[in-house]
Amino acid sequence: MPQVMEFKLPDLGEGLTEAEIVRWLVAVGDVVAIDQPVVEVETAKAMVEVPCPYGGVVTARFGEEGEELPVGAPLITVAVGAQSMPVGAEESAGAEGSGEAPRPLIGYGSDHSRPARRRRVRPVTAAVSAPVTAPAPVAVAPAAPAAPVAPVVPAAPADPGGPVPVISPLVRKLAKDHGVDLRALHGSGPEGLILRADVEAALAALREPAPAPAPAAVAVAAQGERIPLKGLRGAVAEKLSRSRREIPDATCWVDADATELMAARAAMNAVGGPKISVLALLARICTAALAKYPELNSTVDLAAKEIVRLPSVHLGFAAQTERGLVVPVVRDAQGRNPESLSAEFARLTELARAGKLAPADLTGGTFTLNNYGVFGVDGSTPIVNHPEAAMLGVGRIIDKPWVHDGQLAVRKVVQLSLTFDHRVCDGGTAGGFLRYVADCVESPTVLLRTL
Repeated sequence: MPQVMEFKLPDLGEGLTEAEIVRWLVAVGDVVAIDQPVVEVETAKAMVEVPCPYGGVVTARFGEEGEELPVGAPLITVAVGAQSMPVGAEESAGAEGSGEAPRPLIGYGSDHSRPARRRRVRPVTAAVSAPVTAPAPVAVAPAAPAAPVAPVVPAAPADPGGPVPVISPLVRKLAKDHGVDLRALHGSGPEGLILRADVEAALAALREPAPAPAPAAVAVAAQGERIPLKGLRGAVAEKLSRSRREIPDATCWVDADATELMAARAAMNAVGGPKISVLALLARICTAALAKYPELNSTVDLAAKEIVRLPSVHLGFAAQTERGLVVPVVRDAQGRNPESLSAEFARLTELARAGKLAPADLTGGTFTLNNYGVFGVDGSTPIVNHPEAAMLGVGRIIDKPWVHDGQLAVRKVVQLSLTFDHRVCDGGTAGGFLRYVADCVESPTVLLRTL
């Protein structure tokens, strides 16, 4: 007999605890193969197609499109070994078969170190066409008979001048001292007798604040569109908030003459071959600067109270997409030349705009390069991308009057901003890093000394 296996939402990346169902790729009754994608989900980092580690017939689906599920929550059930099993027959087949269950792929399954949220999800199943065996009756020891309880009868409307049935004078005094009208109460005792609990409940109701006005009663000026702070936007908000909470950051900036850098780029691209981007040249300058000032390619271990200098530069760069701002990471950027960096930036940017970046492409950065000049702005004070120690911001490169060789001239000028974690270094180190970057921008031949 087929064995019904439950496939749960796997852990899709570092620190991800939930995902939103974007699109189901299979329906109940479909036959799926091992490792076939069954659902497309959106995490706080990327859009991911989730493959199922079981092969067989889909017997149930959990969650609707647009619903958010925690890691470890059921996604689908599959009747393993069935090719045409009637849909919904997992109840009769699930407990049968004593062979070893197929093992899921490595890394799949719930993370028991992280508590899952309690949710009520309803499986989407078709009608059951196979007979379902009713559960066998279970003998239960009879419980001791409960003491008879007198029915609660609402108090009959009392004569305005007649007495109100109260269980004791103390209860009557309690009501009088607190201004409770006994005639307005309905006693919960036998034949409507007012008990102490009835008076105390009335007092508690009086102490509760007045309910908030219904939405229709709220002034139009106070209304507005409410956007859930979840998914990518929620992850960005949490990361930036954490950075502000934990990192004592400082920012320094400098204007640099980028005329020679732009001329060098034009000369490189004139000889043919893949085009080299300005971002790639700036990235190569950053990796050289980090080799001179490794303090800025580090992180702080709060638990151990240590600064950890990292051996490799995994360079993050800000990329704007329809889903929002993401930061793909170029691995081992210190070993790449400008041509290789250009190709990797282009590849990751294309994946980001298509929503196809894997979680691994968005984690593990050690330093971030943020080119906000593409938005037409000159400067900014970037927020450090936690848990990194620094971020270099680059403004737009525009023509400005500049003193060059003792003469006033029109030059291509850019503003560079460095935000850094003041715990890992002081202003002298940060200033030295930024000055080296500016010197390379103004005279690219400076970079040749480190190549």
